[in-house]
Amino acid sequence: MKKFIEKLHFITHDIAQHTHIEQAQIACEAGAKWVQYRCLTKDDESLLKDIHAIAEICDDWGATLIVTNHIHLNRKADIQGFHIEDMDADFVALREQLGEDITIGGSSNTVEGLIRLAAEGADYAGCGPFSITTTKPNNSPLLGLSGYETIISILKEKGIDLPVLAVGGVKLEDVAKLMETGIFGIAASSAINQAPDMKTAYEDFYNEIM
Repeated sequence: MKKFIEKLHFITHDIAQHTHIEQAQIACEAGAKWVQYRCLTKDDESLLKDIHAIAEICDDWGATLIVTNHIHLNRKADIQGFHIEDMDADFVALREQLGEDITIGGSSNTVEGLIRLAAEGADYAGCGPFSITTTKPNNSPLLGLSGYETIISILKEKGIDLPVLAVGGVKLEDVAKLMETGIFGIAASSAINQAPDMKTAYEDFYNEIM
């Protein structure tokens, strides 16, 4: 079943300036239609408290709520999907567990990984890192523009229709050139939520992508 995938994925993060709930509120007020709640530091009770609040915000603004990992929270809140960061995860098993209605995204830093995700039924993939990122360990080679050009070319040659989003250290000035590589969209966190004016930063990203 083909799912709606937004071209700009806003990812919340543990930062001093704004809570996850505040980040979601500001992003949605700026027009966000896709909010990925990424919190790996809280217990289930605290996670659900955040998720319930963010789900209400997303519902008010018509945004899709995706939760990073934490698939055990499925059906405990109004969650539309999950983004799985484990690059070795079995997406066939995940689909059986979560059902067809749930959107499932995966992460990869290689074209081989993207091919596997497509074959196992992932709805979209975040691929990176594009550049140095402050939100995750920089353990993988940077892809840069040429990396995405090669990846998208190979996927097209193989007839693989998987929405691929560039992620990892993407800044506003990178967006236009990244979109020219043929990628589907952009996933961004710190470039938006740590900007002096988060609302304006989101709007600037959106306008560059669209």
